[in-house]
Amino acid sequence: MKPLDYHSSGVNYDVLDEFKRHCQRSAATTTGLLAKHGVTEPAGIRGESAYLLETPDEYIAHVEEGLGTKNLVADALLKLTGECHYHAIGVDTVASIVNDLITVGALPLSIAMHAAVGNASWFENTNRARDLAEGFAEGCRQSGAVWGGGETPALKNLVCDDTIVLAGSTLGRIKPKELRIAGQLQAGDAMVFLASSGIHANGLTLCRDLASRLPQGYLTPVTESQNFAQALLAPTRIYVPFIEACQEAGIQLKYAVNLTGHGWRKLMRLDEPWIYRCKRLTGEGIPPLPIFDFIAQHAGLDAKGMYGTFNMGLGFAVYVSPVDAMHCVGIARQVGLPAWIGGVIEQGTDAAGKPRRAVEIEQLGIAFEGDSLQIRA
Repeated sequence: MKPLDYHSSGVNYDVLDEFKRHCQRSAATTTGLLAKHGVTEPAGIRGESAYLLETPDEYIAHVEEGLGTKNLVADALLKLTGECHYHAIGVDTVASIVNDLITVGALPLSIAMHAAVGNASWFENTNRARDLAEGFAEGCRQSGAVWGGGETPALKNLVCDDTIVLAGSTLGRIKPKELRIAGQLQAGDAMVFLASSGIHANGLTLCRDLASRLPQGYLTPVTESQNFAQALLAPTRIYVPFIEACQEAGIQLKYAVNLTGHGWRKLMRLDEPWIYRCKRLTGEGIPPLPIFDFIAQHAGLDAKGMYGTFNMGLGFAVYVSPVDAMHCVGIARQVGLPAWIGGVIEQGTDAAGKPRRAVEIEQLGIAFEGDSLQIRA
């Protein structure tokens, strides 16, 4: 059987990223409109996970993000077994939004839900609708933000009648301005890795394709106590409390990455020529997540394919001075997030002395070169 990958599942990141770069170029032509509002756009912010506006005494941050297709797995399991996982889906939707916002050092103030359906009858399953609302509210509580509002359009002939498209936005701020995370790295800086709870919300299109190939589909056992769908539906971790605690402790966070699409390639989100040398795949006492071995085995993906697509147990990363690394790990553990020192930042040069940007995963002998992640205009 032919191995699965994102492209074969109908998701072409090359095309998506090219459109994103075009959007960045077009969006930049509107920046001059800010002058009349007395705010400015910080240099280099386009291409980051969150957009910033600068005022005299703070930054205002904004993110719009979508869940993707994870709720289709919840729909399938609900039909197969009657299990409703929409509380977790609500948390997931918030996580997809706020975990992007905090990468620039902003803390969320308010969050809005966008829930588009093909037919308003979707909400007639009151238990499912209630679970979604309560899960979204729980995600807001975990993020320390108010649920401010939202939109629930019924889009007949645009969205399938029996599905819902979940997304949302958040408004946040950075105050004082010195708390901004802006990518000011130095050779020798440490990479602190925070564990994921599972695949989070990326790679689901590939996994849905995989389910169709399995003899038992979503009910295929991953462990003795968990089937494929249940493993995929583990709610995404929210990392807001960690960033807030680091700020309160006075730790300078030099850069932060939310590991979503593109897998570990996201570690080199900055354009500058750095080598992100990953020395440890997981931390002491942090067990591997069986879902990733299961996907690799049944999808026929090698290690490079897996690490280039999925988070592989790494949900979030921050880059700090080496003297702050263990303090960061301790703070993460205090807020209930498993963490470890995963690697080091090195000067990016190749054997000929030319600039090189890459992620090197030592234990696996894997290298992702800079041209495999092109998300900035």
